[in-house]
Amino acid sequence: MVATMKRIVSFFGDDSDIFQELNKKADAYAASLDMEYEWIPQLPFSKDSVIQELKKSDAGIIDIEPYDEDIFSKIEDRAKILVRFGVGFDKVDLETASKHGIAIARTTGANTTAVAEMALTLMLACKRLIIKGQKCVMTGNWVKDVGHEIINGTVGIIGFGVIGRRLAKLLSGFDCRIVVYDPYPNLNLIQELGVELLPLDELLQISDAISIHVPLLKETTNMIGRNELKLMKESAVLVNTSRGGIVDENALYEALSNGVIAGAGFDVFAIEPLPLDSPLLKLENVILTPHVSSQTVESLWNIYKMAIDIVYDFYHKKDFSNILNPDYINADKYNV
Repeated sequence: MVATMKRIVSFFGDDSDIFQELNKKADAYAASLDMEYEWIPQLPFSKDSVIQELKKSDAGIIDIEPYDEDIFSKIEDRAKILVRFGVGFDKVDLETASKHGIAIARTTGANTTAVAEMALTLMLACKRLIIKGQKCVMTGNWVKDVGHEIINGTVGIIGFGVIGRRLAKLLSGFDCRIVVYDPYPNLNLIQELGVELLPLDELLQISDAISIHVPLLKETTNMIGRNELKLMKESAVLVNTSRGGIVDENALYEALSNGVIAGAGFDVFAIEPLPLDSPLLKLENVILTPHVSSQTVESLWNIYKMAIDIVYDFYHKKDFSNILNPDYINADKYNV
């Protein structure tokens, strides 16, 4: 048993009733593991506030803001692990964290179902023109536009990690052909789930709906651009619940405006919040949501609980299995 009670500070969430209740629950759960928990929402994000709180804490639960040398250099004496609330880590400087002996973790799998459900929701809403239909009813313009089913169609999944695989399971009840692209495929899982592995170009050409589930990395930035969109069917829709920046938004606007593809459902954008002068806001064949794929009560609690468990396992069991930068233990300042 570790002699001193470890302190966790959480910066995620707003001051709504839902987050108030979730953090009360998180506080009680941390206490059951003999850890101290405090929630200090950042509205708006304040780097100075975050630094001051992390200097007094053993661990932090962080959101999507950048974490860099300026933060790590000032918190390294006490805070030894930061846990990303979710899975994206493109704004966290892993190399610099390692240099300062700070582990970076993420809650992989905790929001899997919520994000997969959102991807399916956007896909169906785009194919069946749901938003357009709602506008017709609300304006009294009773026009019955004709959409498409996904049953007996082909759905492409770009990135076959835990969320891509969960989406494939949800789609299995739709009697559709599921094709996937992944540069590092798990062939056993692909066979087990009954999907087909294809090159990206072929997937783009044959799919009636495509959903993106890859992280934002150097090699995935703008991986779907003008040339890739031109390969898609005119009747196809594109869904992104992964990360902004994976799709070239200027190319997307052109493709949607010129009928290159039929529609798109996006929950993530290169700049968030999406600027009000974004040309995407002028289109009627897009569904745009404010990065809420993981925002379900069930998913949020899964993430809180997993984040607390990761901190507990890190300090009490020397379990580094969820750490994104395992080389941090070679840093001169490593000391748990």
